[in-house]
Amino acid sequence: MSAEIKVPTLGESVTTATVAKWLKQPGDAVNADDPVAELETDKVSVEVPAPQAGVLGPLLVPEGSEVEVGTVLSTVEAGSGAAPKPAAPAPVTAPAGVQAQPVASGPVARPATPPSDVVAQGAAAVAFPAARKIMAEQGVSAAQVGTGTGKDGRITKGDVQTFLSQPRVAQPAAAPRPPRQDDPREERVKMTRLRRTIARRLKDAQNTAALLTTFNEVDMSAVMQMRTEYKDLFIKKHNGVKLGFMSIFSRAVIAALQEFPAINAEIDGDDVIYREFVNLGIAVGGPNGLVVPVIRDADKMNFAQIEGAIAGFGKKAREGTLKIDELSGGTFSITNGGIYGSLMSTPIINAPQSAILGMHAIQDRPVAVNGQVVIRPMMYIALTYDHRIVDGKEAVSFLVRVKQNVEDPRRLLLQV
Repeated sequence: MSAEIKVPTLGESVTTATVAKWLKQPGDAVNADDPVAELETDKVSVEVPAPQAGVLGPLLVPEGSEVEVGTVLSTVEAGSGAAPKPAAPAPVTAPAGVQAQPVASGPVARPATPPSDVVAQGAAAVAFPAARKIMAEQGVSAAQVGTGTGKDGRITKGDVQTFLSQPRVAQPAAAPRPPRQDDPREERVKMTRLRRTIARRLKDAQNTAALLTTFNEVDMSAVMQMRTEYKDLFIKKHNGVKLGFMSIFSRAVIAALQEFPAINAEIDGDDVIYREFVNLGIAVGGPNGLVVPVIRDADKMNFAQIEGAIAGFGKKAREGTLKIDELSGGTFSITNGGIYGSLMSTPIINAPQSAILGMHAIQDRPVAVNGQVVIRPMMYIALTYDHRIVDGKEAVSFLVRVKQNVEDPRRLLLQV
């Protein structure tokens, strides 16, 4: 009995993926739940497991193709032994809705093609089927959309939607850009889908939101003293969970968000959506770039629970095992460039969120305290916010409240 291998549900608002790599080949023996293919989405890579033990059938979708949820990728024939592999690879047949890559087998005489067909074939060569459909409906050409973010520069559905959402401005035709001459000492590497998505979303945030950044500095003396005094007891009490700065800043941020709800809100068209909960995004570095897993309902969690969640996300990011639903639904984000030595920066919001807090390195600096110059461990903090929804007064007051909560952690206990 054979079982189909289909594209699984990919998570919130994710309907398509790219077949990044086939991990098994036709005729290979597989066990149930063995990964047979790797899909790349706009957020993470997803492995597709075998539904049963047996022998892998023909690959119905070639690497690099864009597929939708539910698309059949291959089949598994029940059995334990690997079938002999064919001497020559069989042609890959793409299912409906999937653009297959043509394979040249030698010079073939082709009949003359009408000009209209040439245009259609040109669009097919640079755009995925879903993108071609939208371009045809909207009367848009592939040349207008430009180079896409799909494999080999092919235009995706998202590229067309992004193009259509931008205001049309008549501009004089620019001179064609000459191809770049690579130096022999350079290496050209194709951007991953994740990296392209990060680049596009950050640029979209800059183009859409009215970004502004306000700064302050925090005296870390009280927090560092508290950690030194209670770190051993904290680890013992909470089964090895360490007390770090992130949980302290997280609780300080949560308290401030409850006082200034616009910073935890979101613009949706002409409406503003206010929330009575905090889904806190924590930026962590992974092998494929920076990702922002989300601690859901962080406002209901204590220091130990937040620390445990952050440690778990960090481990998953390093191993590349974060799931899509762990990277969506955030309402506010925190990024800590200080772990890499950053002294000050202006972080970019994670749209559609309205603000992000940037933490930085702790350095001993001379400061004035009660008329005396003393040396204190200081950290610069930065809040980048969308000025369309957050006023300057709210942003500054929010950052001051975070500063006060960190400099005197007793405020978090007393809720003042």
